Amino acid sequence: MMFTLLETAPNTVIGNVIVASGAFIILLVLLRVFAWKAITGIFEQRAKKISDDIDAAEVSRTQAAQLVDQRTSELAGSKAEAANIIQTANDTAKQNRDKIVANANEEAANTKKRAQGEIEQERKEALNSVKGDVADISVKIAEKLIGQSLDVNAQSELIDTYISKLGE
Repeated sequence: MMFTLLETAPNTVIGNVIVASGAFIILLVLLRVFAWKAITGIFEQRAKKISDDIDAAEVSRTQAAQLVDQRTSELAGSKAEAANIIQTANDTAKQNRDKIVANANEEAANTKKRAQGEIEQERKEALNSVKGDVADISVKIAEKLIGQSLDVNAQSELIDTYISKLGE
């Protein structure tokens, strides 16, 4: 049995190769006739989809770059606006501070002037009061010394003399 198998094997192997080759060629022809357009269509659709995806990705990348540029410019504008607002606030604060200081200085000067006027008035009133008291005391002293009462003219002369001596 072994011997018969070997004798028939070379013919069967070549026959099998021929049958397998023929079947493969028939399969290729059938594929070419019935499925080749469908297979190439699928590959073309896939290639087109990949190409469209690449184009869409490029458009998206361009839009993203434009958006980044826009946001960057808006951010720079916002920073400039914020700096401007801060500068305006600082200027306004400085003006208000200067006004408050000027008003305080003016009020202090007015208060000082008013106080000096009041002091001068009080001083004058005190001097007048002292003059009157000194005049009365002087007349009484003079009456005691002289022993007689003085008339109005003599009193006036005596008071003026006494006051002038006090001022020296």
